[in-house]
Amino acid sequence: MPVRYGERPSKQLATPTELSEYLAVPEKTLTQWRWLGTGPRWSKVGRHVRYRWTDIERWLDQQARGGSAA
Repeated sequence: MPVRYGERPSKQLATPTELSEYLAVPEKTLTQWRWLGTGPRWSKVGRHVRYRWTDIERWLDQQARGGSAA
């Protein structure tokens, strides 16, 4: 089942494919962000890249620009 923007699955770890769909960016962008160290925190589980949803949400909050956070 695909992950849609704004819908977070109940599991705690996301695959690059799930995060790509959630953020609506290509997986190649996530690869580049990992290489540059600019994207959300990630971990290797064996040989697989995984993201914690809490880290993704924290990273998104840090990316927020403009408006008031009241």
